[in-house]
Amino acid sequence: MEIEQFYYDNKIVRKFLLATMFWGIIGMTVGLLLAFLFLFPNLTGGIPWLSFGRLRPLHTNAVIFAFVGNAIFAGVYYSLQRLLKARMYSDFLSNFNFWGWQLIILSAAITLPLGYTTSKEYAELEWPIDIAIAVVWVAFGVNMIGTVLKRRQRHLYVAIWFYLATFVTVAVLHIFNSLEVPVSGLKSYSVYAGVQDALVQWWYGHNAVAFFLTTPFLGLMYYFVPKAANRPIYSYKLSIVHFWSLIFIYIWAGPHHLLYSSLPDWAQNLGVVFSIMLIAPSWGGMINGLLTLRGAWDKVRTDPVLKFMVVAITGYGMATFEGPMLSLKNVNAIAHFTDWVIAHVHVGALAWNGFLTFGMIYWLVPRMFKTRLYSTGLANFHFWIGTLGIVLYTLPMYVAGFVQASMWKQFNPDGTLVYGNFLETVTQIIPMYWMRAIGGSLYIVGALIGCYNIIVTIRKGKKVNDELAEAPALQRVKKGKLIGEGFHTWLERRPVQLTVLATIAILIGGIVEIVPTLMVKSNIPTITSVKPYTPLELEGRDIYIREGCVGCHSQMVRPFRSEVERYGEYSKSGEYVYDHPFLWGSKRTGPDLLRVGGKYSDNWHFNHMWDPQSTSSGSIMPGYKWLIRNKHDRDNIEGKMKAMVSLGVPYTDEDIARARENMDKQAAMIEKSLHNDPDFVRAYEEDKQAALENGEEFTEMKDREIVALIAYLQRLGTDIKIKDESITDKNQ
Repeated sequence: MEIEQFYYDNKIVRKFLLATMFWGIIGMTVGLLLAFLFLFPNLTGGIPWLSFGRLRPLHTNAVIFAFVGNAIFAGVYYSLQRLLKARMYSDFLSNFNFWGWQLIILSAAITLPLGYTTSKEYAELEWPIDIAIAVVWVAFGVNMIGTVLKRRQRHLYVAIWFYLATFVTVAVLHIFNSLEVPVSGLKSYSVYAGVQDALVQWWYGHNAVAFFLTTPFLGLMYYFVPKAANRPIYSYKLSIVHFWSLIFIYIWAGPHHLLYSSLPDWAQNLGVVFSIMLIAPSWGGMINGLLTLRGAWDKVRTDPVLKFMVVAITGYGMATFEGPMLSLKNVNAIAHFTDWVIAHVHVGALAWNGFLTFGMIYWLVPRMFKTRLYSTGLANFHFWIGTLGIVLYTLPMYVAGFVQASMWKQFNPDGTLVYGNFLETVTQIIPMYWMRAIGGSLYIVGALIGCYNIIVTIRKGKKVNDELAEAPALQRVKKGKLIGEGFHTWLERRPVQLTVLATIAILIGGIVEIVPTLMVKSNIPTITSVKPYTPLELEGRDIYIREGCVGCHSQMVRPFRSEVERYGEYSKSGEYVYDHPFLWGSKRTGPDLLRVGGKYSDNWHFNHMWDPQSTSSGSIMPGYKWLIRNKHDRDNIEGKMKAMVSLGVPYTDEDIARARENMDKQAAMIEKSLHNDPDFVRAYEEDKQAALENGEEFTEMKDREIVALIAYLQRLGTDIKIKDESITDKNQ
């Protein structure tokens, strides 16, 4: 038998490992800053690009795509070469993958704080960056598949099944969710509207968690846990059941993020059914991982790598049990929009993704650099302080969620809300926010210690860029099944067929859920009184999106007595037909805003944006004074309206031609109403006089950003009235 010599590419693995640690600290630091902004709303001094609304998507993108993403690439590039007994297909594609991904992360770090965002959760990056993501991701996939095709190992190990499914599914999710109409270099509108946009987004959003934060990490678990424990995976048959059932079922579960919303009931119920079914394959994977350690528990007590991995797998089991429970309608009615969901997400992020990444790095680095870990004691300290950080972060958030839900829903004997003021809930959970900040601080301290430990280990080790290996050349076999070979064993040496079947498995659920809502217009009953936004309201909506207001405020009143009493009539699907993108939100740090139009005066909104505490004592919302100072750029309103027309919004040619004139009229009316406040008049005149004395250009209030935002807020919820007879579907 011919033995071939070749070299593994360690350079690309090392690059991704270093990027993982660097971006991990950045992403966690931003998250910690956000935790303290709940306690000190104006901590960042009113700097626009350091405001909570702009930093929140930066945090989520940094930890998901920068920290976790680089960890995925590091683990895949290391394990794939060794599982296939082959160097990566193309060094150029490997480096293109690395540098392209870092440039994407850097572009996100620049554009998101500047307010360039689509507002779609986990998909906030604008259209040029979306294209770059697709190109780099395809390059990664081509490199992976090319390596599979030139392998020296006949059968594909279970980890590779998960890698292939991840590549295909993430590509499909990203492309379909990112379909948008560009308006300018960094501005676009989603091609989907309202309910349709919500369904596609959470089909993507849930499965971004499934196929970016879960399936590739399961592949890493199947490789690194047996390696670290020096034991084979517990059950080959269980891994087969785990893989196929997981990828088939996961793709259906997205609608459980939209329970009791305006999404059609059939789609909601479908999401619930498949979410409950997810418990079985998820726990099958957890059991397979934990039982791989059977007989190795003495080693777990002393080996920090296995400690990290055990807690990671346990965290995966907890999160994947809680997820289906949260998809039950009676549980979701309590938990949705509360901090309970924040706790749930961070069990998965901090324990499953974070700890498995740390365990993988602690195992990888000494082997790649031909040395021993600098300090086992520091690694153990990292483990314990990190574990304590997870507990102190998540438990208070669970308590906060229960407090929020119970306070929101309590009624007096006379039928009025016990806590009619939303801020009464906020003040009650401040102690829990303090504990979260402390827990996050401990976690990041552990991460910093881990980085120090790894850097010192690297420095005292030996860099091996190309690691020599040898293996027999792959011998061709006949096309049919070998004697005694089962179907799945045959499939494991047929990577093309395996990938095609995995693609079919994930496409079925997407097609069944998405196509009917997109293609059948009767799914979204029309409401004749709902009209497109005026040009000024459209501009105000874009400012709302830019500032990340959707991160704290929902626009979805669920059909519960408590919500109708607090916010007004429950939401109708037809209200959102002109919303590109949808802005339903997923968390209520502040109250729902769907029916806020006309509830407060223009002056109230003006003062609220200048100093929220002046209108709402105890508010943890920061001030947005730059909106009051900034001149509103309206140069592209015609382009925005034309883009909306291409998406089906019925603006006429006359509407577009007179857009600026109509904006001026509506803005002048708002400015006039603001003059009803003597304090506003005095401050405005002083500002004007100071500008004239200094020879500076003075911007009329009607031409400032705050006026456009007020126009949008005052429009919300005013298109329909209770028992509006214009609804064409009587069952709505």
